[in-house]
Amino acid sequence: MKKNIAILMGGYSSEFEISIQSGNVVYKYIDRDQYNPYRIHITKESWFYVDDHDQKFPIDKNDFSLTLNGSKITFDAAFNIVHGTPGEDGILQAYFELIGIPQTACDFYQAALTFNKRDCISALKPYGIPTATNYFLNKGDKIDPETILSTVGLPCFVKANKAGSSYGVSKVKTQAELIPAIELAYKEDDEIIIESFLSGTEVSVGVITYEGEDTVLPITEIVSENEFFDYEAKYLGKSQEITPARLSEEDTEKVKALALRVYQILKMKGFSRSEYIFHNGEPHFIEMNTNPGFSEASILPQQARAAGISIKDLLTNTIEEAILSSEK
Repeated sequence: MKKNIAILMGGYSSEFEISIQSGNVVYKYIDRDQYNPYRIHITKESWFYVDDHDQKFPIDKNDFSLTLNGSKITFDAAFNIVHGTPGEDGILQAYFELIGIPQTACDFYQAALTFNKRDCISALKPYGIPTATNYFLNKGDKIDPETILSTVGLPCFVKANKAGSSYGVSKVKTQAELIPAIELAYKEDDEIIIESFLSGTEVSVGVITYEGEDTVLPITEIVSENEFFDYEAKYLGKSQEITPARLSEEDTEKVKALALRVYQILKMKGFSRSEYIFHNGEPHFIEMNTNPGFSEASILPQQARAAGISIKDLLTNTIEEAILSSEK
């Protein structure tokens, strides 16, 4: 008997449209011999099912059910591909944990921790994971440019702490650019992380749970036409994404081992994609995405293909791993 799978997409953040694209890719490639897929849009105003004629039907949040033609539909699992809040910060994970429906992303604590860049970095530092030098600000804090720049130096990056897809990120080259960059980041979040500049090759490393094993996918090298891997570079073709990365065998093994260690330290499961920069010959952890982009052009599907894993098989594995994990 086919399983009913809710494909969760949308969300409450600036990444709404990217998540819709990702969800539609999941809907396109999911194995329909095994699953009945339902596209569920998550918005601040309402949650609803969208059929193939773009008709909308409300979701009952009490038990995450759907009524169609007088029949109640429940779900065997939820494929969580919501980028940003509430799908990547632990809120949806906790909801599904409470109502007892398996979902494909990591657990709620891991989602909340990794979504908060500075908390994630703070959790990894005691394990000796190399990172940039950081300075943290909360909205309302006194801003002292001289103290900030004496800590992180120039150039530096100013980032919204809890935002994805490079929203609210600026590369700051002069002290005069610092305050405008902070103001831009505060438009996305009330917490900011300011990081020292790391010079070197940037790579993206997918680590997933595949057939019961923590698996590092082929590494992708990021070559941005812009100052850094910003929104244009990620989604508007302003970058080269080279898989496998042009790294030496030694550097490849070095970053693969570090990415796997980070995944396991954080007790992750499901999808993850982490960013690293080789600075002075050593990979430095930047951040982890637990619901990474899944559009046709996204990095994780590229890496899976390079590993010989089709998108359909990747989706099937992810769903079955989630159901199996919930039964333990």
